[in-house]
Amino acid sequence: MRLYKIVFCLCLLMGSTSLIAQKNKPVVIIFDSDMGPDYDDVGAITLLHAFADSGYVKILATVASTKYEGVAAVFNVFNTYFRRPDLPIGVPKDKALELKDWQHWSDTLISRYPHKIKTNDQVPDATEVYRKILSAQPNKRVTIVTTGFLTNLYNLMNSEPDKYSKLSGKELIRQKVKQLVCMAGRFPSGSEFNVNRDAPASQLVFNNWPTPVLLSGFEIGMKIKTGLPLVKNESIKNSPVKDVFRICIPMSAEDSAGRMSWDETAVLVAAKGYKPWYKIEKGKMVVANDGSNSWVNNPAIHSRLVEEESPKVVQGIINTTMMHQPTKK
Repeated sequence: MRLYKIVFCLCLLMGSTSLIAQKNKPVVIIFDSDMGPDYDDVGAITLLHAFADSGYVKILATVASTKYEGVAAVFNVFNTYFRRPDLPIGVPKDKALELKDWQHWSDTLISRYPHKIKTNDQVPDATEVYRKILSAQPNKRVTIVTTGFLTNLYNLMNSEPDKYSKLSGKELIRQKVKQLVCMAGRFPSGSEFNVNRDAPASQLVFNNWPTPVLLSGFEIGMKIKTGLPLVKNESIKNSPVKDVFRICIPMSAEDSAGRMSWDETAVLVAAKGYKPWYKIEKGKMVVANDGSNSWVNNPAIHSRLVEEESPKVVQGIINTTMMHQPTKK
């Protein structure tokens, strides 16, 4: 226990040192999430706003990769709570999954917390948001973080020149995007939800994406259990983040020690880098027609996280960061 505390404190100290270096040049992020049915996306968007408040990140947009009615409102609830109510939101308007959360946490948030966006009709198509945002950014500046399906990236890659840019989707990505960070796949092989639910999109993206790709696989987040310290913190009140974990953790026996934290790891490494918690292995993620995936060593065009520190260290950082409260703007 004492060793764990020492390591945890060192990680926090390293974070504060990095903050000085990063405040002048935050990581510029578009966040793309299947917000619901799972709720680790809630932890992920909380980390995103916390890192933005501390200077690590500049959030350009929050984009949904599912189109169930209410997803735009849910994004707006979190963005409003963290005092960024005007962040652009996009939702896919054509073919996309419409999965809802069976725990009904999204319904609770929409009914309880302030938000101006009530329906998906009030926000533009996700591809339009991507093209508009990317076209206005300096070259090689944007990090895209996906914690859901690859549907939007598929559509972006296939997009044609428009009023925002004369470039095709793939050319626009190559020019403007620095890195793609995905919670996707199961390594060294397996089948994972974010990849297999829209297999054609996953195949196209991982075969043709023109910038560096960093993958946080299922096996990384499954060992990290978070949310209980937040639920037990009596000083935090009227929080949509706390409400989600308070509602959902008791509904599943596998969450009794906290929810597995896949999506949070993608935001963490996008904002702060993968060291000292992980090392990377180079190779390529190969997606089969059924959406299952494997890892091959050649060509070395992708990177995947491999544990370097105990998952308990990352668990402590995520649990602490998820208790972040909105700061005054």
